[in-house]
Amino acid sequence: MASLQFAPFSSALNHGFWHVLTRKKLEEFRLSDEARVIHGSYSNGDQQGLPCRMSIDFDAFESDGSVPRRASVAPGMLLLKNTMDDFKSADKKKIIEEAGKQIWDDIQSGAVLENPSLLSRFALLTFADLKKYYYYFWFAFPALAAEEGTFESDTPKKLVDVYSPDQIVALQSSVDALINAGKGVQHSYFVIRSSGDTSLEADLLSNWESAIVDGCLTVGFCDPCTLELNPGWPMRNLLALALAKWRDTVTVLRVVCFRDRTREGKRETSHSLVINLKLAKLDQDSTATECPKVVGWEKNERGKLGPRMVNLSTSMDPARLAESAVDLNLKLMRWRLLPSLNLEKIASTRCLLLGSGTLGCNVARSLLAWGVRQITFVDNGKVSYSNPVRQTLFTFEDCINGGKPKAQTAAERLKQIFPGVQTKGVSLSVPMPGHAVAAGQDEEQVRKDVQILEQLIDEHDVVFLLMDTRESRWLPTVVAASKGKLVMNAALGFDTYVVLRHGFRGPKPDKTAEDSGGAGSAATNLSAAEQALSGKLISGGDLGCYFCNDVVAPGNSTRDRTLDQQCTVTRPGVSMIASALAVELMVSVLQHPDGGHAAADSSANEGHLEAPLTSALGLVPHQIRGFLSRYQTVLPPSIAFSKCTGCSPLVVQRYEAEGFSFLLNAFNSPTFLEDVTGLTELHKETMDAEVWEVSDDDDF
Repeated sequence: MASLQFAPFSSALNHGFWHVLTRKKLEEFRLSDEARVIHGSYSNGDQQGLPCRMSIDFDAFESDGSVPRRASVAPGMLLLKNTMDDFKSADKKKIIEEAGKQIWDDIQSGAVLENPSLLSRFALLTFADLKKYYYYFWFAFPALAAEEGTFESDTPKKLVDVYSPDQIVALQSSVDALINAGKGVQHSYFVIRSSGDTSLEADLLSNWESAIVDGCLTVGFCDPCTLELNPGWPMRNLLALALAKWRDTVTVLRVVCFRDRTREGKRETSHSLVINLKLAKLDQDSTATECPKVVGWEKNERGKLGPRMVNLSTSMDPARLAESAVDLNLKLMRWRLLPSLNLEKIASTRCLLLGSGTLGCNVARSLLAWGVRQITFVDNGKVSYSNPVRQTLFTFEDCINGGKPKAQTAAERLKQIFPGVQTKGVSLSVPMPGHAVAAGQDEEQVRKDVQILEQLIDEHDVVFLLMDTRESRWLPTVVAASKGKLVMNAALGFDTYVVLRHGFRGPKPDKTAEDSGGAGSAATNLSAAEQALSGKLISGGDLGCYFCNDVVAPGNSTRDRTLDQQCTVTRPGVSMIASALAVELMVSVLQHPDGGHAAADSSANEGHLEAPLTSALGLVPHQIRGFLSRYQTVLPPSIAFSKCTGCSPLVVQRYEAEGFSFLLNAFNSPTFLEDVTGLTELHKETMDAEVWEVSDDDDF
């Protein structure tokens, strides 16, 4: 009697599998550790010397995934853990016993006779460290161990020593026909009938009873083993089936380990094995209903039971690695805290940063962290020696030899930080009211500058006003209002800041009637002024812009500046606070169902924590005014000023009708905008009005 030793499976995971697993983890599975159905395959056509390989490919998650020629499908279960601790502490004994119990139940129910591939189940325990692209895994190929004394085995023989060449050729053809007629079911296990002395025929495993001859049943299986005297791992569960279901009627089990390879251009099966086993009869009082012992955890490269690890960080494109890692940080936020967070909307938002200094650099960094993929810088300055310590995209080398252009340098540095961002820098002087334009060549240059700015605003979704001077924000305010763009404004004092969103003139998002109400909804029949007086939330379309609190037109603020007025003198932390809030406010607006039309939350209603919030990220204010000396923040809303020199219909409509000629008048004449909006008349009425003197004792 020979002692059978089975060659165990060795896992072979294609890199494509890990790429697909990474994508599915990020986009579908997220933090779920639910078991997932996958499939693998093993070949019975490997060359001599190769181990029994269970291959897992990129299409392992597809139920109709392709299986290589002369390969057998194997159903599997993926157990993907979220942490290394979960991976280490997973109950390995329970995992393999449950997988083995599934095979045993399928044997008892007869399911394996209809779908023999169920005998080749496997389990894959894994943990994917998607920040480093380390993948830890451990395979279990569950095999039902036969009890001692349940069978006696002869020494394995070569197929050519048992059957004639004609019989072998007939068997080859019959196995091919059986597999090709599988109709989606892999018949990698089958029974074999003799038809005279010259023919062998493979048949379905479910027809085993009709294949018994004088107590002998011949069965075959596609054997992945290439060793001369050892059968492959799949035979173990075939033997378990025979011992559990056939011992009453089968005395001798002949097993053909069918191996099918191509050698020197010719098909060859002569290296297949034939093993005769004598099955012991069940005792009269015995039953075969209890699941046998289950074995089958794969050994690692050191030959010990333990997991393996594959490092794909060097084989993957570093740019794609960075992009996936950035996405992972944001997706973790959505998975754990904000399931409704629309990251795709943020990523697709095109942002134009007018100003590439302290505010521009910090805004860009925050946009990058939120996953924004398209950022354009605009500035006409160069990096100076005082810039790098506060302007986070510049270094000392950028200041040498007169300094590099700020916009282009900021774009290049942003690309170095994250190659996945689409960014560019544009050197441009933004024309301003109060800065007269000389006729001739200067006028043509200003016309070109205006056209470039108009095109840039048209190509982007959100415009950030981050410049040094007040008047430089006027032209983008007018153009953005005309084009219906979302405008975010940030301005700094020594220890104060203001961040605000301009009133939005763009189209309202498509929403159902059910979505149009609720807390923070802009739906109202009241005018903006009536909303403010009645305490109602002001609609986003009725909010004021940066210039709405002014009663004078913006003028040349750079004339006769002293040294301390020639640059923005602020406490260092103010710009970082304001920049971060400007980006957070933009994201909050984007996440609100009403978008730019979201009604303005204010300090008056921010304390009602029990009130429902329409935006996934909380309040969506109009303005955020901070006072660092008192560490205080207020959220005052304000309605659009009908005589505003920046966003009022009086200005926007004249700009749309007259174009550059209107702008040229605004640049050259200090009082032009005041005349257009009626501020000149308002000033006159104020001066002519009677002034009352009142004292603190007067009671009104």
